[in-house]
Amino acid sequence: MSLYRTIVRPIVTERTSAAYQDRGEYTFEVATDATKHSIKAAVEQLFGVKVTGVWTSNARGRARRVGQSIGRRPHTKKAIVKLRDGDTIAIFEG
Repeated sequence: MSLYRTIVRPIVTERTSAAYQDRGEYTFEVATDATKHSIKAAVEQLFGVKVTGVWTSNARGRARRVGQSIGRRPHTKKAIVKLRDGDTIAIFEG
């Protein structure tokens, strides 16, 4: 799997910005078939940092009503990445 297919996008919210300011944890949406090892390798190569921990969670797509039909949002996977002390990722800093 390619590095750019593994990391889909960064997730920047009030909650995640508090997490990286306090604990140095960064949150990404990742491909649903990505493993912890591939996520770690992708973040280290793309941003030039050292990863010390990776936590993942899967979210099922919810049913969503649009008019009279019922659709489904896609399933997603989220990864929280802990970096070595002193390392930062510039896209989260603002």
